[in-house]
Amino acid sequence: MRIGHSIDAHSFVSDNTQRLILGGVKIDHIGLKGHSDADILLHVVAESILGALALGDLGTLFPDTHEKYKNINSNFFVEKAIELAAAKKYQVENIDCMVCAEKPRLNQYIKLFRENISQLLKVNVDFVSVKATTFEKMGFIGKEEGILATATILLKEIKE
Repeated sequence: MRIGHSIDAHSFVSDNTQRLILGGVKIDHIGLKGHSDADILLHVVAESILGALALGDLGTLFPDTHEKYKNINSNFFVEKAIELAAAKKYQVENIDCMVCAEKPRLNQYIKLFRENISQLLKVNVDFVSVKATTFEKMGFIGKEEGILATATILLKEIKE
């Protein structure tokens, strides 16, 4: 078994030019700054897999200086991480994610987040946990300047 962990934070765009995407779900709220679609929930999912495999981070494998990844759907990163895991003979056992945002309130999206992530990870939704919390008006999250997400994943070896 291997354990991976990731944390990511992005600030909101200042000009309201894009909408928020989390866990593959489009949310009616100002979006996050980023080179890709800035879906930090999927970023931490992918990066936790990379960490469990000791393969580095998203920025190393998919640099934000490369035009190929400009505005790319973050499903791509999770799919590539799963391919790398399979090549090393590992699969997802379970994952636990947390999204920290003062606004928007995310409870109504949790089920969709879990379903999307379970499909990308090729596991039953019962093995995907996504939670949301606020920072009680403290720090950059509490001041509604951005969002933070974390993920911890357990990979198990594929027995042949």
